[in-house]
Amino acid sequence: MDDATDTPGATGIVETWAGVGGSVVDRGHGEHREDRADRGDREGREDRGDRGDWEGQEDRGDRGAGVIRERPAAARRGPLVPRAELPELPERPEALRRGPFTVAQWRTAGLPAADLRRAGLHAPTRAVRTASVPTSTRERALAFAVGLPPDAAFSHVTAAVLLRLPLPAALEAQADLDVMRPTSVAQARRRGCHGHRGLESREVLDVAGLRVVGPADTWVDLAGVAHRGLGVDDLVIVGDVVANRLDGGLGGHGEGCDQGECAGLAALTRVLEQRTRPRGKALLEQALPLVRVGSRSPMETRARLMFHRAGFPEPELNAAVRDDHGEWLLEGDLVWRAHRVVGEYQGSDHASRRRRSSDAARSATAEDHDHRVLEIHAEDVFGGARRRALLRRFARAMMLDLGDLTIE
Repeated sequence: MDDATDTPGATGIVETWAGVGGSVVDRGHGEHREDRADRGDREGREDRGDRGDWEGQEDRGDRGAGVIRERPAAARRGPLVPRAELPELPERPEALRRGPFTVAQWRTAGLPAADLRRAGLHAPTRAVRTASVPTSTRERALAFAVGLPPDAAFSHVTAAVLLRLPLPAALEAQADLDVMRPTSVAQARRRGCHGHRGLESREVLDVAGLRVVGPADTWVDLAGVAHRGLGVDDLVIVGDVVANRLDGGLGGHGEGCDQGECAGLAALTRVLEQRTRPRGKALLEQALPLVRVGSRSPMETRARLMFHRAGFPEPELNAAVRDDHGEWLLEGDLVWRAHRVVGEYQGSDHASRRRRSSDAARSATAEDHDHRVLEIHAEDVFGGARRRALLRRFARAMMLDLGDLTIE
């Protein structure tokens, strides 16, 4: 411990720190008797990183006496252990370097438990360690999976993300994981996850090494967490993607699909009917009749729903358009065959010069054969004056009576 010696002065108190250069400052007389030879030595030993911690710190109890205790870092820090004297970290087995592992696996490998705290590892959940911080949903799921019981599977929003089903951006970015177990056992209780039960009635898939609830069951489960930010249209969008996959493709059925005979829609209907009082049943009953096979993007689905609610006839989705001799002309996103009108959603993939040129040539070809191609943009779908103008434009092209439509 350094000793401080107080020496009376004319009007103040003089304080010195032994062993740091013998510096004396007498505030009462303004004398400054400092050993010049030692000044550089003391200042050179100053811990720059700690300067803000000790320079100018005022002893609040002696404020009236005008004493400022400037305690150098060298007076308070303990002895430093040279880096060379620290024991080397043990070499981890390959299995513990490839990915997440449990604390039990570390101990089974014969590694000291104390090294877990200084091996540069991260703890995404209880009793699990990773070499780096998991950032994506898949990385978090892989980390949690090694600490979960073997009967657990990822469900709800987490399953939708792992299955690459489209969700609102805010919901897709949720940090907590959804984990489901059978009803006969306790639900998962871990920080960073939502526990659910009922896995025995769900299809479970292996998705790149992770147990994940199947797409049809996930679609039904999503209605149960609608309070997190899901609406009817969002469920229809997910339903379209699931129906396409279960129907054996990603949409596009040539001359159009008889929706009543599509296997994907039948699968969604069957799963919903098998559930007993599912959460969000009212939303599911609104969404299921609007699900269609054939849509290839969320915005195509939203455009279709816009026309449906305005009272337009049902279009074919991603269907082939042919001339009067049966020769192929183009494939349209929304095809009103009887009216010879095609609606084309212009997403970001249509922005390049080459794509715009191709679209213009296709529209010209269609018009040469008495078909009308009208473009649809995102700003046309999300309400306002552009939406109303677009609906009127399509109504005129199809020669529909505006009085029979709901344009708002």
